[in-house]
Amino acid sequence: MFRFFRSVGTEMKNVDWPNGRQLRRDSTTVIGTSLFFIVFLAIVDWLVQLFLKLFV
Repeated sequence: MFRFFRSVGTEMKNVDWPNGRQLRRDSTTVIGTSLFFIVFLAIVDWLVQLFLKLFV
């Protein structure tokens, strides 16, 4: 068990962590993409509901 945690610690030192600028850019991309899909899926949902109400 201790060998496992020691190897995890060694691997974590080898990780290439992003700097502040990269982190901010990537976070902005993720948040922007998420907001785009939220709006897109809300519009598609609204159109499907509208379409179904015409036939029901």
